[in-house]
Amino acid sequence: MNARFKPALWIAAVFIIVVLIIPSLLVLPFSSGPPLVEKTDEKSARNTKPKVLQIAHSDMVVPVYRNASEKVENIPLEEYVAGVVASEMPANFEVEALKAQALTARTYIVNRLMNKGSSDAVPAGAIVTDTVQHQVYASDGELKQHWGKDYKKNMEKIIKAVNETSGKILTYDGKPINASFFSTSNGYTENSEEYWDNPYPYLKSVKSPWDEKSPKFKETTEMSVRQVERLLGVKLSSDGEIGKVKKKTTGNKIAQYQIGKKTFSGREIREKLKLRSSDFSLKRKGKVVLVSTKGYGHGVGMSQYGANGMAAEGKSYQEIVKHYYKNVVVTDYRPVTAVK
Repeated sequence: MNARFKPALWIAAVFIIVVLIIPSLLVLPFSSGPPLVEKTDEKSARNTKPKVLQIAHSDMVVPVYRNASEKVENIPLEEYVAGVVASEMPANFEVEALKAQALTARTYIVNRLMNKGSSDAVPAGAIVTDTVQHQVYASDGELKQHWGKDYKKNMEKIIKAVNETSGKILTYDGKPINASFFSTSNGYTENSEEYWDNPYPYLKSVKSPWDEKSPKFKETTEMSVRQVERLLGVKLSSDGEIGKVKKKTTGNKIAQYQIGKKTFSGREIREKLKLRSSDFSLKRKGKVVLVSTKGYGHGVGMSQYGANGMAAEGKSYQEIVKHYYKNVVVTDYRPVTAVK
């Protein structure tokens, strides 16, 4: 081939390539098949899908007697606290209320671990059970089954509350407190000595007006006259109010109640009749007794619905616990081995 014709041939070749390729480049982004880059992004997105937050590490373990398996499990402290918060307080509560619950749960169990000798009867090798006898606890697998599709959303909130209070407990005079809590007050909490035998300087009656929004604030149920007479060991008179209040507590619950010649404590009637609260009234109507209660629980310590109400108003978990537990300090706990 003559050398002088080579540049012309090269120019023609390039022109043909451009004419053939450019339409393909223009059509490719709009083709019906998904581009390869989209598949790569989908795979990447799956690999980077957010996972449930990790619970803070703890070297301490809690020996828990699991009633279902009848075995003792050694559960890391913060994992145990998460399982208690998830079981004892609704996950849809405000995060600051969940933090307050995490603080009470951790305080309770650290106190138990530090005072093993004074623990009530539990199966050998355990320090607590997983029931209301101590604190209700559920494992991660049990929570997945219970919550179903809401598991990730709920657990993220619980772990956030646990992690942001990790290692902290409530103390009074340098010692972990008896961090009691309950569902709903009647508008006031109770002095501990007016419900239990022992007075605690930090468990004093306080106002709790937020509880009025609780679905458990008021309830009226029916019991048969025969059942009430059998459980209380009394004979009920004709229709109308049954008995009378002889004395009230500081928290406006019933301290003493008289039916006929028999006098009961408010706690005694609550427990015998299995009432929600010791703020109650009894009224006979034919063969049934109408039982009206206000509040839910023993009323000593932190009200859970009260805590949620405070959190909804913008109060922090520190403000919540210091309202319900008087003169306490939020502090880091020492390892149990360091306590003499």
